[in-house]
Amino acid sequence: MTTEIKAPTLPESVPDGTIATWHKKAGDAVKRDELLVDIETDKVVIEVVSPADGVLQKILKSAGDTIVSNELIAYVESGAVVAAAPTASAAGVKVEAVAADEPMLSPAAKKIAEENGISIESVKGSGKNGRVTKEDVLEAVARKSTAPATAPTALASTPLLSRNPDMSSGRIEERVPMSRLRAKVAERLLQASQSTAMLTTFNEVDMAPVMALRNKYKDMFEKSHDGVRLGFMSFFVRASVEALKRFPAVNASIDGNDIVYHGYQDIGVAVSSPRGLVVPVLRNADHLSLAQVEAQIREFGLKAQDGKLSIDEMSGGTFTISNGGVFGSLLSTPILNPPQTAILGMHKIQDRPVAINGEVKIRPMMYLALSYDHRMIDGKEAVQFLVTIKDLLEDPARILLEI
Repeated sequence: MTTEIKAPTLPESVPDGTIATWHKKAGDAVKRDELLVDIETDKVVIEVVSPADGVLQKILKSAGDTIVSNELIAYVESGAVVAAAPTASAAGVKVEAVAADEPMLSPAAKKIAEENGISIESVKGSGKNGRVTKEDVLEAVARKSTAPATAPTALASTPLLSRNPDMSSGRIEERVPMSRLRAKVAERLLQASQSTAMLTTFNEVDMAPVMALRNKYKDMFEKSHDGVRLGFMSFFVRASVEALKRFPAVNASIDGNDIVYHGYQDIGVAVSSPRGLVVPVLRNADHLSLAQVEAQIREFGLKAQDGKLSIDEMSGGTFTISNGGVFGSLLSTPILNPPQTAILGMHKIQDRPVAINGEVKIRPMMYLALSYDHRMIDGKEAVQFLVTIKDLLEDPARILLEI
């Protein structure tokens, strides 16, 4: 029985995707739930698996092709087996045996190798059963680009690389297509700067009370919550939730000429991934404990590194927190994530001299930045919102008491 392989159903916010890598080629035997192809969207990479045991009969969409929701991309012949190659006597023609050590490779890898003059025999495959993957070929291209050129004509047929005419200068340039995620980030950043009246207000918070509380209870916290570690982000999430309840305009969004006030707090937390910055969402953050917040953020981080975040996990959100401090940022201006109307930027904790009760003391201070859409939020509200977060963090008992 022939089974259609279709692209997954994409949400309205994701109009299309791109075929990233086929892990099988036409004629390969496949098993039920075995990975067939990766589809890249502007948010996540989606894995499509085989629905049954059989043979991948035909591939309709190649690597690099654009697909839409539920589009037919391949056929799998359920229950079929890979046909053995006919013998010379049976076929009446001479059949050349394939060398046992001939490398296997995906269509995407083969295409890149041909475009860049890479000999597949020289590439060591890291995939299953020694299969040469797209990443293996890209590494070979990179190694080739750093090696001395033997002839200027070799570069003329290499679309990914361009060099300065002075071949001895080592001034190498590499041209690669922008990933869908990076392209979408660029589009949204440009949209935010052109379609919003964005302003940023700053303040600073004394992190000593939170640090003291964390140091006192972190071991007990970890033991009580099955290894979940107590970090700083959960305090900021809880403080943001309380501040959002007091200033609902900061938790609202703009839809055309309408203002949408949300009666819940879905907090987006920016995390780093190999593909770039992604923002999974803590749903109903007002109902989550510190331990639940930390556990979900840790899970998001692991999924981001493995490219396993789902579209649902990164859709929506009423407010976003971005922590540039983990990379050493001392002060920055976060950019809005439309249609949200505000984003909080955390930064590096740094010991600084501050005046306390008329005395200069060294305290662990963090700069906070709140970028907001001035069409929706007045400057007074933005400042008061940020001061509320500062007050809650400098007296964290107020977070638990909700005062």
